[in-house]
Amino acid sequence: MIQLPIYEEFAHWLDDLLENNDMPEETQAYCFNLYEESDEDHIYGVQLVAAGEFDPDDKEGDWACEEVWSSGENIFTVDTSDEDDTGWSHAQELFREMAEEYLRNGKYADVIKGAKGIAMGFVDGDLEIIG
Repeated sequence: MIQLPIYEEFAHWLDDLLENNDMPEETQAYCFNLYEESDEDHIYGVQLVAAGEFDPDDKEGDWACEEVWSSGENIFTVDTSDEDDTGWSHAQELFREMAEEYLRNGKYADVIKGAKGIAMGFVDGDLEIIG
């Protein structure tokens, strides 16, 4: 279930990125790269990347490494230490729910939805196509 206060911060983060950065013309897809910021503190982060390639059959996500734009060090973080499940799979589910909600109702959702594909996954892990 989506946590509204966290989602609103996430949506604001994405709004800011998409409003203040022109996405390159060669953008084919977007990927929400997930990171384990602190294992002991249960903090996870997400970075938005625009890729110049897209291959929906490539679950390892080599296409997502063809970055044409990245939010760089501008990473949105979530602290799951106060939740029943603090594992990485729960964090990925939280980020997926927020990204899907943004794609449905976000201010600049059309920018992301205009790409051939949208994926999410932990860096060095498999990608999940979410759009």
